[in-house]
Amino acid sequence: MNSIINVRNANEADLPAILHIYNDAILNTTAVYSEQPHTPEMRQAWYQDRIDNGFPVLVAETGGKIAGFCTYGHFRIWPCYRYTVEHSVYIDPVFQGQGISKLLLRPLIDIARKNGIHAVIAGIDSENQISYHLHQSLGFRQVAHFKEVGFKFNRWLDLLFMQLLLEEQN
Repeated sequence: MNSIINVRNANEADLPAILHIYNDAILNTTAVYSEQPHTPEMRQAWYQDRIDNGFPVLVAETGGKIAGFCTYGHFRIWPCYRYTVEHSVYIDPVFQGQGISKLLLRPLIDIARKNGIHAVIAGIDSENQISYHLHQSLGFRQVAHFKEVGFKFNRWLDLLFMQLLLEEQN
């Protein structure tokens, strides 16, 4: 990593880059259990929903380019889940392997803590060992393994849930 990476709040001007990163994950990975690329209108609605609900959207910027983004949102919409969120983090393939996910997730976790969140959930494809180990390094623990709940690229996919209880962190 030769360039300085700045983590900041996303804005609407970042949406084309966020859309590009997300669509790459849809089309080329099992990080997203979806098959159809999103449209600019879908990403705008997603962003507006995050803002309206007070959820953070962070981007990592380097050399004037968006290298990745992360956010969290409702884990479940029922009121008793209000202290639990599910997060996501995606990195542009050009910037993968440079530690940017960790740079994004640390401040996202801090924001969750400041916002009174108790539990952060990560849904991870069982074959994504890089994401699994990243989350382990941040204190997440595997709490569930759902077998064959997704079907993509002509095969069944297992989904892992990892959880971070914020009150357990120092």
